[in-house]
This record gives sequence, structure tokens and C-alpha cells, in this order.
Amino acid sequence: MLKIIWVILSIVLIGLIFLRTPQNQGLASFSTKSNLLGSPSSAEQFLNNLTIVLMLGYFSFAVFLNFSS
Repeated sequence: MLKIIWVILSIVLIGLIFLRTPQNQGLASFSTKSNLLGSPSSAEQFLNNLTIVLMLGYFSFAVFLNFSS
């Protein structure tokens, strides 16, 4: 059961990382970017937090499954 959760978690993480697109498109965007060091939007902040939580869960499952085998 834990291995199934671990596989699903890894697939969701891979999908989430691939769906996230970078904000800049190279050096040309530095001249047009107004909030270069500003805070990210609430949706981007939520995705950042979700990615961190899922990564911590993934690594926790990986360590647990490694020691239980």
C-alpha cells in the first residue's frame, strides 16, 4: 500500500514540476520584468508550497521504504 502511494506521489510530483513554466524567457525579459525581486503571486506561492510538501512526503516515503525492506 505504501509503495502505491509512493508511486502516485512521484507521478504527481513529476507532473507538477513539468507543468510549471519559468517566469522569464532569457535575458530579454530583464528589461520588461517589472517585479524582478517582488513577491510571487498567491497561486505561484501555493504551488511552491505544494511542491515542497510533496517533495518532503516523497523523501519520507523513500527513506521509510528503504529501511523497512
